[in-house]
Amino acid sequence: MPTAIARQHAATQRRAHDSARLVLRGIALNATLAAVKIAGGVFGHTYALIADGAESLLDILSSTLVWAGFRVAARPPDADHPYGHGKAEPLAALAVALFVFVMAGWIAVYAVHEIITPHQGPAWWTLLVLAGVIVVKMIFSRRMEAAGEEVGSTALGVEALHHWSDAMTSAAAFVGIVIALWGGKGWETADDWAALFACVVISFNGVGMFGKALRDVMDTAVAQDFENEVRALALAVPGVAALDKVRVRKSGLSHLVDIQVRVDGELTVRAGHDIAHAVKDALLASGRHAISDVSVHIEPAK
Repeated sequence: MPTAIARQHAATQRRAHDSARLVLRGIALNATLAAVKIAGGVFGHTYALIADGAESLLDILSSTLVWAGFRVAARPPDADHPYGHGKAEPLAALAVALFVFVMAGWIAVYAVHEIITPHQGPAWWTLLVLAGVIVVKMIFSRRMEAAGEEVGSTALGVEALHHWSDAMTSAAAFVGIVIALWGGKGWETADDWAALFACVVISFNGVGMFGKALRDVMDTAVAQDFENEVRALALAVPGVAALDKVRVRKSGLSHLVDIQVRVDGELTVRAGHDIAHAVKDALLASGRHAISDVSVHIEPAK
């Protein structure tokens, strides 16, 4: 394997492993918060908090899928996957998005059950639990979002939205409990209605997660400014007269480029090959975006 490509794949592996470690921290966080939420919900008589805790338990499963996706995406290309295993990352994100819809439906069913079932009102101290959860989740969501933008990870972006959705669920439960405590007798189901409203928020975010992951799975075109940068780098190579097609697709944490370059038609095959190699090296060494492989097609200039 050429040295430049080997370096790019090694860099992609490092990004995948670093992302996987961050997801593992998220799993540990969800496990801790799940225990706190469920205990607070049981002893504080609030289903919204129990549902929030159950959601955190389910989040562990979905985050495990993302972690597994990164582990697979970190594998180098092989005979069966010559372009690498990068698609495992957006596929894991897609699975999480679908999981979010199931989770929202599950919470909604039980919220309705609690609304039609008389029960004791929530305890005031559950607000302290929820306030802590909201702060922790928002901080971790921002951290994961920043990490996702840095490495260009769809799965981390989806996980960040997932943690943000958890914070919004907890915020809805907080508002519901405040209303239940303020209203007193007859308002015991306010937190259950809050849990039901949170399902709408979760589903809305699920749509965004699904669309983001699907775009990567379907090889949607990259941003125009990215393509323009690829074109500028290629045109700067000596001997390149013009460009025809430039196609860039995202593959996990890296990008694959397919480019048609026009050169002087009177050049020898070897000279054309050297220009193609120079274009490939320039794109692989750019560092501006994670480009792991480049296919260059030489055409004679008109």
